Order: sequence, then structure tokens, then C-alpha cells
Amino acid sequence: MEIAQVQSNTAFASGQSTETPETVISSDFETFLKMLTVQMENQDPLNPTDSAEYAMQLATFSGVEQQVLTNDLLESLMVQMGTTGMAQMASWVGREARAAVPGQFDGDPITIAPNPAAIADKVELVVTDESGAEVQRLQLPTSAEPYEWQGVAEDGSPLPHGQYTFNLISYSGEEILIDEPAEIYARVTEVRAEAGETILILEGGAGVLATQVTALRE
Repeated sequence: MEIAQVQSNTAFASGQSTETPETVISSDFETFLKMLTVQMENQDPLNPTDSAEYAMQLATFSGVEQQVLTNDLLESLMVQMGTTGMAQMASWVGREARAAVPGQFDGDPITIAPNPAAIADKVELVVTDESGAEVQRLQLPTSAEPYEWQGVAEDGSPLPHGQYTFNLISYSGEEILIDEPAEIYARVTEVRAEAGETILILEGGAGVLATQVTALRE
């Protein structure tokens, strides 16, 4: 009985059972030993199987067993780390995080945190709505000073409430140096742990990895 057949049986058992990996491995290892014993008992006495082959099969199965246990341990550690990170960031709920995400406009100004190119001589803020249509293009100072976007059209009328995306374009003359999403401040409403990562949910439903947040304020 070759080790490949034993591994196939292991995979089938894992797919059809709710037993833990440790239980499945233990059961399959016992089965493997029984099959190995039967193979030894029924071998041709005049042409016995080389003992090195048995040792190789046993070593291979043990290696598979160890790898499965290691993977299970790593998965458990990732879950624990994600949960720990989420617990540590629970205090972020209610505070404003800065990240390159869409902003929810409900009538109150949205703080833009521009970061133009150092050699830029002109900076534009391009605002698009949820459909991707451009609704406004504003010229900003060539500095990193925060800008309060009021959500007011050129005729002085307020723009509709909803989610808006902000892009910052840095120019040198007519040449575009950088065209990238602008960072904004948005209030954190929820902290989630997903696939080992800590996700912050912001007002309006936008989500961002905690590692992508560059600042936090009350």
C-alpha cells in the first residue's frame, strides 16, 4: 500500500466528517499502520520488500501529519491575533480615522488631508459622486494643510447627501505629477475581524484596513 493511497483516504475522510484534524490524523495513522502490517504479512518471502521502503513510507506519512498539525496551529494563531487586534482597537469606535476612502456627506463638512507632491505648483481636488460622475473640481493650496470641503456647488446650493470620492492631482506646469485618492477623516462606527485582518467600518459603510489608517482624532 503506497502512501499516496493513504493520503487520498485521509482527504476523503476530512471532507465527509466534522472531526478535528488531530482525531482524523490519529485514525488515519492507525489505518496506515494496519495496512503496512498487512503489506508486510503478504509480501513474497522470496522477494521481500526492502525495509528502507517501509521506513520511507512511514517517514512520509509522519511528515504529512506534522504539516497538517502545523497548519492548524498557524490558523489558530492568526484567528487569535485578529481577535486581539480587534479588541485593542475597540476604543477607535466613535473617533475619526484618516484614510484614503470615500466620504459620507450629510450636510456637515468633510475634512480633506491633502498630501501634494513637494514640487507641485498647482493642486486640484476632484470630487465624484457614487455613480462616478465628476461634480466638482477645486484648486487647493500647494500645502498639506487640512481642507474643509463644504459640499456646496458653484451656485451656492448644497450638494445632495451621499457618498463622495476625492482625488488629489498635483501639477508641475501642465504635467500631472501625482493623481491619487485623497485622505479624509471619517468617523469609525464598527471594528471587525476578517481573515486575520482588523477592518474599520466608517460612516457611510466604507471599510478600511486598520493598517491603512494614517491618523486618528476625537
